[in-house]
Amino acid sequence: MRKILRFVLLSSMLIISATSCTTKSDNSDSLSLLLLGSLGTASSSNEDLSCQNKTLNWIIRTPAEANQWTSITYGNGLYAAIAQSGVNQVMTSPDGITWTARNIPPTSNAFLSIAYGNNLFVGVAATGTNNRVVTSSDGITWTGREASANRSWQSVTYGKGLFVAVGSGAIDSVMTSPDGITWTTRNAAENNGWISVFYANDQFVAVANTGTNRVMTSPDGITWTARAAAEANQWVSVTYGNGLYVAVSADGTNRVMTSPDGITWTARTAAEANDWRTVIYAKGIYVALSLGGTNRIMVSKDGITWTAQAAPEQLGWKSLVYADKRFVAVAYNGPSKVMTSTCE
Repeated sequence: MRKILRFVLLSSMLIISATSCTTKSDNSDSLSLLLLGSLGTASSSNEDLSCQNKTLNWIIRTPAEANQWTSITYGNGLYAAIAQSGVNQVMTSPDGITWTARNIPPTSNAFLSIAYGNNLFVGVAATGTNNRVVTSSDGITWTGREASANRSWQSVTYGKGLFVAVGSGAIDSVMTSPDGITWTTRNAAENNGWISVFYANDQFVAVANTGTNRVMTSPDGITWTARAAAEANQWVSVTYGNGLYVAVSADGTNRVMTSPDGITWTARTAAEANDWRTVIYAKGIYVALSLGGTNRIMVSKDGITWTAQAAPEQLGWKSLVYADKRFVAVAYNGPSKVMTSTCE
């Protein structure tokens, strides 16, 4: 026992001696690094992850009309969805539960996407002779606008003070607008079928369902660079969250791909081999929906490992948004419905 005590005492003295040999400035630098590390950790933990480790409980809601709803967004305290067909091709809701039909001109165009930015709702259409763009400041009264070209416009987003729409039909299947009213044609990186565009992390990222390089990126929405997708799938939706871009596809072996920068992509296995149509990130989870399959919802914490979840009804779920503490999805067919979920 005495030998053990002498050993402990000697070790303690050596430690004290070594510490006393360290200069004051070195100690100060070490402490500064430790504090900076703590601050960095605290900052990275500020994100709301309240939906992680929770099951999303979905409830079916009745849409304003039984249209082929293709896209949904949120702005100015209002959910707004747009349809490919129907008498009233827009519906709005203050809570995602009770919906009101809205008329847009013209009713013959196939509207596929809607976005909100700069205090304006903007919708784009794949077909129609005129007015393949519609705008509204309140989601209720809509005005037809001329697109820069009659392309099959598939998706629109807002970022960096600019609306950006992508589509197919020619190399100039990109158009931009600072106000949603006057549009300018831009060249895509390749003449592909561009289906989805998203702005995040200081760049625009678009994915395609055809072509050689089925991803393109742009710092400004004007000049685009082609990127190789992880696989030659029909990529139809892309989002960003938790430091990762995530895209889903309607076909292929691996129907998810991820990228930290939008440039280099890695294939991931989806929860099921479904026709995945939309993916978003909110509250610490990625959520994707599909038009078909057994379980038409899949959820992931990291974008890599996915878990299947049954939808409340086997409908063709097409688009999803999270806003005002609620997930709200619209269906394209089966018949068309709305479903909502919270994780509060």
